Amino acid sequence: MAALTLMSMSTLLLTPPGVYAPQGDTELLMRALRREDIDSSTDVLDLGTGSGAVAVQAARLGARVTAVDISWLCVFTARVNALLARRRVRVRHGDLAMAVTGRTYDLVISNPPYVPSPADRPPRGGRARAWEGGRDGRVFVDRLCAAAPAMLRPGGTLLVVHSDLCGTDATLRGFEERGLRASVVDRAEVPYGPVLRARRPWLVRQGLIGEDDSREELVVVRAKRP
Repeated sequence: MAALTLMSMSTLLLTPPGVYAPQGDTELLMRALRREDIDSSTDVLDLGTGSGAVAVQAARLGARVTAVDISWLCVFTARVNALLARRRVRVRHGDLAMAVTGRTYDLVISNPPYVPSPADRPPRGGRARAWEGGRDGRVFVDRLCAAAPAMLRPGGTLLVVHSDLCGTDATLRGFEERGLRASVVDRAEVPYGPVLRARRPWLVRQGLIGEDDSREELVVVRAKRP
């Protein structure tokens, strides 16, 4: 049975099994999004849209929004949630920026899979595809860093949220090495969720967390093209 998630007093979202339900990282990305200068002329791209929560929020701020996800279930869910919110969001099926090759945007936003995993490669299907980021958690974050210059218009901005467990400094370097100005614009500490608690022994062995750690830091990195 699909769950209903209340993101704000005015946004009710459908999140069926297999679709990432908005959590603390979603809220943090939305908070950063609301600080951006967005109006009806702003073209926004949401990569890995999941339920469409952030895409709908961008549309509520007045932007022209395109959302992308590799999961057909997420594509369907995001379309339904846009309809429920009475907002226009173009939702496309595809693998991150490969779904919109050749197009550029004023603002790109993403909450990609970023949890470090014992598996070298992320799964090709199933629920875990929403959070598994490979052994260092950076499979999708690194792809965003590499694709950012081609996706952004001059003066355009990219916002990405992820856990510090996958390396905030590495993300900053990844953008800066490609000519973008990058900084951390928001952060929050949250308790470990079920996934991190379940793989705590492995994370400790990898030196990613301490034996007594119980909270992770989430960060929003903002990268701007000159």
